[in-house]
Amino acid sequence: MSQLTATLPQGMAAEAAVPLKTQLRRAERMKKLKYGALIAPLVVFLLFTFVWPITALLKRSVDNPEIVAAFPATSGLLRAWDGRSLPSDAVFASFADEMGKTRGTPVFASAAKRLNMELPGFRTLMMKTARAMPPADGQTAREAFVAADERWGDIATWQYLGRNASPTTARYLLASVDRKYDDFGKVVRADDDEAIYVDVLKRTFGMSAVVTIFCLLLGFPLAYLMATQPARIANVLMIFVLLPFWTSILVRVAAWLVLLQSEGLVNQALRAVGLIEKPLQLVFNSTGVYIAMVHILLPFMILPMYSVMKGISPAYVRAAVSLGCPPFQSFWKVYFPQALPGVGAGGLLVFILCMGYYITPALLGSPKEQMASYFVAFYTNQTINWGMAAALSAILFAATLVLYMVYSRLVGRQELAAKAR
Repeated sequence: MSQLTATLPQGMAAEAAVPLKTQLRRAERMKKLKYGALIAPLVVFLLFTFVWPITALLKRSVDNPEIVAAFPATSGLLRAWDGRSLPSDAVFASFADEMGKTRGTPVFASAAKRLNMELPGFRTLMMKTARAMPPADGQTAREAFVAADERWGDIATWQYLGRNASPTTARYLLASVDRKYDDFGKVVRADDDEAIYVDVLKRTFGMSAVVTIFCLLLGFPLAYLMATQPARIANVLMIFVLLPFWTSILVRVAAWLVLLQSEGLVNQALRAVGLIEKPLQLVFNSTGVYIAMVHILLPFMILPMYSVMKGISPAYVRAAVSLGCPPFQSFWKVYFPQALPGVGAGGLLVFILCMGYYITPALLGSPKEQMASYFVAFYTNQTINWGMAAALSAILFAATLVLYMVYSRLVGRQELAAKAR
């Protein structure tokens, strides 16, 4: 062996001297590095277009930088304050000094606006007090604040300011589930005129569930038909399924608006055959929203089910029938369990897409049919309240994660049961 190694070139001799196990490890490591280099661009793309935006959005739901940015020293003192009595003279003096320095600046205006969002009237209080700062000669900061407005002598005013002196807050998340802080910092139910978001979330999840059920009832027979027909017929059916993707959602919604209105084609056809005497109200209510959303989302239900059903051999059902099992029972006990992954994937996809729909309910529905996405757009585009928009989005994101985990668990259990059999 040594003589054979000596006759080899220098590089090959050195490689032959390395144990085979080490060479295999190196080869495996090089293979992993090559695979990593291939997927690295995709990982970077996902980080910048998916992970980073979602992380930034979730951070917005608890972000509270306005008060700390405008009054950093006062905020630090208020975080150490026990909240049982009025703050010390040092807090009054620090607040008066920082209020005088930031008065008239965008930072001060942003802080006043933030405080006014939770407690209406606080912006006026801040502006009024800022005009009285700094204190007059011989006047303490405490006296100047109380002289500017007697509410500064109330401990509840300072407790509210102290709750907002932290760079993070749970206020937006609490408001999105109809909760708020009371004057003593305890979490309580929001007032009736403010408690709207729980109903909005229930409506969002309820409408998404109804649309998903209708898509499943309509899509399952069609997917089964496509999976059991010859390739020529299945391809034609696939073209009709994919046809809606060739037009934008806005065009499809506008088309349904034309079809379903009082003088639209649907009402005209129903009156022509004598089924109705006066037009039915099919738009600007839940009926029009459900019809349009089912039409738009139906392909997203059919395609996952078809991809799974295509791989199910019809021999299983024929074998069950040949052994004496009735046809429907054979389908239910043999075919349907194998199609469940496609049903779950399609249902999950439709439900998640439906939760975030905005255009369809906005154009075809009434105010009673508006979903959480409408309020996200409202806070983003009109009131510029990024905290509330991010909080509502965080709840929808959490619901998506829960649904995905439930689906993964169910699919995992089914795979384990299949292996056990």
